[in-house]
Amino acid sequence: MFRSNFHTHTIYCDGKNTPGEMAERAAELGFTALGFSGHAYTDFDLSYCMTPEKTAKYIADVQSVKEQYAGRLNIYCGAELDYYSPALPFEYDYTIGSVHYLHLGDDYAEVDHNAETQLNAAKKHFGGDYMKYAEKYFETVGDVAEKLRPDFIGHFDLVSKFNEGDCMFDSSDRRYVNAWKTAAERLCNAGIPFEINTGAIARGARKTPYPSPEIADFIDSRGGFFIITSDCHNRDYLTCAFDFVAEHYGKYNIVDFEEILRPSAL
Repeated sequence: MFRSNFHTHTIYCDGKNTPGEMAERAAELGFTALGFSGHAYTDFDLSYCMTPEKTAKYIADVQSVKEQYAGRLNIYCGAELDYYSPALPFEYDYTIGSVHYLHLGDDYAEVDHNAETQLNAAKKHFGGDYMKYAEKYFETVGDVAEKLRPDFIGHFDLVSKFNEGDCMFDSSDRRYVNAWKTAAERLCNAGIPFEINTGAIARGARKTPYPSPEIADFIDSRGGFFIITSDCHNRDYLTCAFDFVAEHYGKYNIVDFEEILRPSAL
């Protein structure tokens, strides 16, 4: 079993638990490390993210938890940056680079809210051509490493969240495959890990993690590597589907993210 998780959310953004409650559960599970990754500020949507004021409180709270668990559990203070997050004067142990929105005209269209939101954005901005919408998503994802300089890539194929069983679109469509291959190739060249993220399993949206097995195979073939996370918004799901990942994704190059962080964060 994997004994760390570096993609977690607390009450300071859209999570259900305090940092202390999350750390308590991690210690009970025998974790060696826990990383907090609150949603960084986006000025166009405050419903899910940390305002600058909340960010300062979040950092202070995580620091307190770090001191409380010193010698028992290594605590890291990170942030999940959205592609459109502005630069703010906060220092983190690490950052995640993710795309939750597409900036289309005057709209910031949310990718992971529900299927209807995606389809409405495709209709409004791409004449109903969903593949153009997906191509725009992966074009944006492909630029994450260069724009945000994160320490790992978050939920690479988030656009597929509501496509379990290809109920929205054909994931084998040539345009879709070419779009994600182009983005994945570009990110592999950046030399940072992708996460194998079980968050959509916890929320009942998918039966497999991000990225899909097909995408994970491709990333692996291009020398890409992975870390394991659960995108945890509730401490009861800190290790959601980790056994599944070990069984079905264990063939890939899965690294200990703490070993990457250790020189600068400890």
